[in-house]
Amino acid sequence: MTLRTRVGLAGGAVVFVALAIASVVVYSTVRADLARRLDESLAQTVEQSPAIAVQLKQKIERSGQAIPIDTPVDFGSTLVQFVSGPVYPGSNRAFIDVTKRDADVARGREPAYLQDAVHDGVAYRVLTAQMPGSSSNLVRVARPLSDGVDVLAALAGLLIALTALGGVAAALGARLAARRVLRPVRVLTDAVEHVTATRDLSARVDLTGRDEIGRLGRSFATMMTALDASMHAQRQLVADASHELRTPLTSLTTNLELLAEDDGLRDPEAPVLVRAAIEQAGELRSLVNDLIDLARYGEDTARAEDTRLDLVAATVVGKASSRAGAPRFESALSPCLVHVDPDAIERAVGNLVDNAVKWSPPGGRVVITVADGEFAITDEGPGIPPADVPFVFDRFYRSTQARSMPGSGLGLAIVRRVVETHGGEVAAEPLARGVRMRLRLPVVRD
Repeated sequence: MTLRTRVGLAGGAVVFVALAIASVVVYSTVRADLARRLDESLAQTVEQSPAIAVQLKQKIERSGQAIPIDTPVDFGSTLVQFVSGPVYPGSNRAFIDVTKRDADVARGREPAYLQDAVHDGVAYRVLTAQMPGSSSNLVRVARPLSDGVDVLAALAGLLIALTALGGVAAALGARLAARRVLRPVRVLTDAVEHVTATRDLSARVDLTGRDEIGRLGRSFATMMTALDASMHAQRQLVADASHELRTPLTSLTTNLELLAEDDGLRDPEAPVLVRAAIEQAGELRSLVNDLIDLARYGEDTARAEDTRLDLVAATVVGKASSRAGAPRFESALSPCLVHVDPDAIERAVGNLVDNAVKWSPPGGRVVITVADGEFAITDEGPGIPPADVPFVFDRFYRSTQARSMPGSGLGLAIVRRVVETHGGEVAAEPLARGVRMRLRLPVVRD
């Protein structure tokens, strides 16, 4: 069953239930109103009973007929029975039996009352009362209950028909309306099926509504854009990694093949080849580690905690300054609290420090500052050409002057990935002498 059909059936069911409830209310109201009108007409007939008795007496006198006074007389659809006093309980073959309550009503000891009774197979609504103007006579007024039954039966048939037809019409109307209402869902479904069949993540969904479906369509389009970008980045990463891995792997394989020849190990150049192979294996290890870190620090921030950025910087600087040939470090570290993954931020800060150390001249100076969520490091190296500034944080990007230096081209890419994952930003600022690198993170206010 399609969604449009289900919506149609649901709409029809709601309308059917609403009409059924309304029909029950209308039927009950009409039935109660008919019963009230019937009781009122019986009460009016009782008030007119003295005049009816006079008319009946005149009619008997003119006709010369002998009619028992307690025989019910038809006045249209109303039966009127007079019981002359004193009234005693007993059977009454002309109409329903006289009870003790009837006798008390005739004497004024009980009020008038209504009842349903059956006489000669006909159901009546009967009002028993003391005859107006009399202290001992009883009058009964009755009308067949079938007078209202026919009206109620016709009303019930009409209401049932309207309820059924209304439910069917509502279901058909809802199904037709659902075609237009659910059009965005159909567009979204077609887009999903297209992506599933073709793997084309560039497909777009044009939904501009402000309702939930419009929001879903925009979220889906955003997700598709992100997936497309992610797939493109993944393919680019594989291509770049393959290119970067091929060079040291080829050199390593060549050196090992030379060592594997007959006189390879006895060759005077063997130690040189071994050292070169070790260096190339180290480059491979460094590149693989950088790729792992790029993936590990890219998305997961579940280990984030409040961390002193100044203490992280002090730790990294302490390690770097202990290395042989390290430049002169000058630090101005103000206390600063950020909510980050400590290992990831230490790796990002370490990469910036390592980059400054690599490019600093012998005896050079490296200035490091931390204040208000910003870590900045300035070196006195050759700097960055203006044309290379927009690309220094890209994966595997290496400027012309950097290609002769060791490295994988992933260090600054890892820095940007870590910082942006934590909601921060990075920047490179060329100086007259050297370059200043900055990373900024959201500060936890105490």
